[in-house]
Amino acid sequence: MGGIISTFFSADTIRSILSYVGGEAKYIWGLKGNLDDLQTQKENLTAKKQDLLNKVKLAEQQSRTRRTTTVELWFRRVEEMETTVENLQKEGDQQVDRLCLGGFCSKDLISSYDFGKKVENLRGKVIELKKEGEAIKEVYEGVPEGAAVEKAVDRTIVGQESILDRVWRCITDQEKNEEIIGLYGMGGIGKTTLLKQVNNKFCSEEHDFDVVIWSVVSREPNLNQIQEDIGKRIGFSTDSWQRKSFEERASDITNTLKHKKFVLLLDDIWESEIDLTKLGVPLQTLDSGSRVVFTTRFEGTCGKMGADKNRFKVFCLGDDDAWKLFEGVVGRYVLNKHPDIPKLAEDVARQCHGLPLALKTVGNAMASNVYPEEWKEAIEILSASASKFEDMEKKVLSSLKFSYDSLTKDELRSCLLYCCLFPEDSEILKTELIEYWKSEGFVDSSSGWGVLGALVRACLLEEGGDDVKMHDMIRDMALWIANEIEEEEENFLVLRMLRCGQSHQPIVEEGNVLSAGAEPLIKEIHCLEQLNLITLSLRGSRGVENFLKFPKLQNITQALSIDDCNSLPLNLLHLANTEYLEQLSIWDSNLEDWNVDCAGEVQKMRKLHFVTIYECSNVKDFTWLVFVPNLKWLRILYCDDMEEIISVEKFEKLSEVSEMMGELNLFSELESLSLGNATHLPRSLALSTAGGNSHASNLERIYRDPLPFPQLEEIRISECPKLKKLPLNSSSAKGRKIVIYGEKEWWEELQWEDQATQNAFSPCFLPYEE
Repeated sequence: MGGIISTFFSADTIRSILSYVGGEAKYIWGLKGNLDDLQTQKENLTAKKQDLLNKVKLAEQQSRTRRTTTVELWFRRVEEMETTVENLQKEGDQQVDRLCLGGFCSKDLISSYDFGKKVENLRGKVIELKKEGEAIKEVYEGVPEGAAVEKAVDRTIVGQESILDRVWRCITDQEKNEEIIGLYGMGGIGKTTLLKQVNNKFCSEEHDFDVVIWSVVSREPNLNQIQEDIGKRIGFSTDSWQRKSFEERASDITNTLKHKKFVLLLDDIWESEIDLTKLGVPLQTLDSGSRVVFTTRFEGTCGKMGADKNRFKVFCLGDDDAWKLFEGVVGRYVLNKHPDIPKLAEDVARQCHGLPLALKTVGNAMASNVYPEEWKEAIEILSASASKFEDMEKKVLSSLKFSYDSLTKDELRSCLLYCCLFPEDSEILKTELIEYWKSEGFVDSSSGWGVLGALVRACLLEEGGDDVKMHDMIRDMALWIANEIEEEEENFLVLRMLRCGQSHQPIVEEGNVLSAGAEPLIKEIHCLEQLNLITLSLRGSRGVENFLKFPKLQNITQALSIDDCNSLPLNLLHLANTEYLEQLSIWDSNLEDWNVDCAGEVQKMRKLHFVTIYECSNVKDFTWLVFVPNLKWLRILYCDDMEEIISVEKFEKLSEVSEMMGELNLFSELESLSLGNATHLPRSLALSTAGGNSHASNLERIYRDPLPFPQLEEIRISECPKLKKLPLNSSSAKGRKIVIYGEKEWWEELQWEDQATQNAFSPCFLPYEE
């Protein structure tokens, strides 16, 4: 029969084979339909997610609500599912192209089978996940009652969002050991607003704290009141509890809080440390996640309270954020009333110098002013005297004055008020400021740096490298206080300097400006009978000539600046008549020689302590400095042709030199010497950029012989390649820890008096940074 084989199967066997083949084959022949249905089911799932998300967002607009853990977990699973489906669908077109025989078979059976099975399984999971979403009935829940009590505050903060986020992360990050957190900054800068925003986040954000406690400490802390604030938040508010002793209430607080995870918010701590343990706060629970957050005006308080690692300085607002805040307070209605008002309003806002309290106070005062003339008047008042503006004294300056009043010593207050004599935005060299304080008798040689540090830590001065700066609003406060003191004690005080053309004019009483012009101005100053001390800037030879005409004016001049003196001989010994002259600056003089001839008895400028000579390019030496026996600071910068500081040959030619030589102790009080250029000097010494490319290329020596320098603290030499030897020997600066700054190459080529001198001063050298 031709090799024919016949096989017989039972009916049940045939039905089983057909059922199996049909069930597995559906992953292939049903692939395209399953992909389409998977897309439909995914869209249904996404729509359900959006429905629930809309409900959640609506609920979250209400206070004290948050999404449930169930719905939050479901949202995450949906997002993961959407990603999985999208990734699978990217492969779908390629798998469909492999189908053949009308979609009932595949060119790659194994691949199509595996893919089809994934599609079918994923489609089932999408359907099931959607059903779970439909079963969710509660999408939000209330924040546990009593976690925090919401504080009334501006709906939004401006310019401080970043610091708010950083503080919130410190509070909620349980992996970090950040138990005590301090916010510090000057008065009116927005610390309380920031702390209220932190408090209110506990009413809207998810957290696991049991209770949030708020208490205001203030300048004179009432520990009983703070204890009551804590007690009320944890259930102790009965009269019987309040009648308990302080120690008994502290015990109750401890026994309750040690079983809770709490946040204690303390607003406005001053310099006095708050003993939390004495109040009953169990500090040991901070290791378990509890937190203490406080605000203060004093950085030192952060250390006292234990915020060593987590202290945040709150800064004034930048121009953009300040305008945003001011604009919001004033309102668009007023700003749109006249096309000139927006620009004028920006000028008014700038007068607030980024201080939120001032921006709000001035903004509220201007919120009904619809005439440009009113805004112009406001600018004039704020520029002349902020204290005269509506509510500024009551709401802003009085608030800032609390920091002034909290200073513990009169010397601190006097030193702060002294700083307001500098023009706005002045960067004041720390070392110079301390010397000024010393000369005024406010501090002694050992206390100056301590006073400076105290004012910086009180946020009354701003620190920046070698300088300090007084915020303009703090300066306005100091001027206001100084004016009040002047009225009470009838002491003369220079309140400010105004630029008028090419001259500076002092205001001796607010609103009483001296007339313009060089000689008339000097004459009018000369007529002030009660004037005791004055600072003058003279420009040109004529200004110096006019100054020397008035002996009385010379007798009361404390600081003198001479600029651009080029046409007349300059006999500096005439300045010996300036009995109280402490500071002398000479700028931009092209005279080749400064006359130091003296007739008769030589007078010395005994009060002169600070001398700066800048861009006097043709002068060969400065021998006249021998007549300044108490000189402390000497800076000679950008003097290109200078060959030596003291010329013995020239000095010997002066009349009566032979009698004086034995008496002179040259530079016996000198503390600081700076020569060359300002490239490597502290920023505040680089007073001009005009001479930035020049240096003392011809300077060969400071003085011929070694000098004792009993008070010397530092020498700064920059770009003086010919200066091969310093006037030092092994006995110079005996017992002093001096520092010598310079270029490394210059130091290596320096010549020494002997080996003992080199050994003595080698450890003193510090090279400039490249």
